[in-house]
Amino acid sequence: MSLKFRGLHMGQKVLLSSKEINIILHRLACQLLENHLDFKETVLVGIQPRGKFVADRLAKILKEEYGVSQIDLGYLDITFYRDDFRRGDKTLEATKTSIDFLVEDKKVVLIDDVLYTGRSIRAALTAIQSFGRPSEIELLTLIDRRFSRHLPIQPNYRGRQVDAINDEKVQVMWKENDGKDVIYLINK
Repeated sequence: MSLKFRGLHMGQKVLLSSKEINIILHRLACQLLENHLDFKETVLVGIQPRGKFVADRLAKILKEEYGVSQIDLGYLDITFYRDDFRRGDKTLEATKTSIDFLVEDKKVVLIDDVLYTGRSIRAALTAIQSFGRPSEIELLTLIDRRFSRHLPIQPNYRGRQVDAINDEKVQVMWKENDGKDVIYLINK
């Protein structure tokens, strides 16, 4: 991953440090706790591939620091539900869906790292219906790029709002995958 960005140090700035990400995750966990209490009627679903890291961290915080005993946590692959599937030059690679619980009549919290155009969330809304009909669906996103939306989709829970212009990219890095927790704003 670092080789890819080697020449971009001039055009990248740190949006959030590891400490700031941790503070935001704790705030989001508290907001979830406030609205869902014991999570008996609520399931958390990380949108693959990058929403998985946010969902995992939130579930860990809720269990270890706030004593939530049981959380249904799943991961949703949206590759084949995307409206850009089979468009463009690059081949999209599917990741794994892992939802071993019913979402029928449950409150579903879809979790992703960056809300950009809204197209991934639209795909997730379609994909989750394969697992039943939720009573309610909420959206939690770590970063909300509010001026980039193509669809009328807004998060219920937002970590940080970023006013990035279209040629800027938000790069979220996770210790588990990339070796460190940091979020960059990169000028292409």
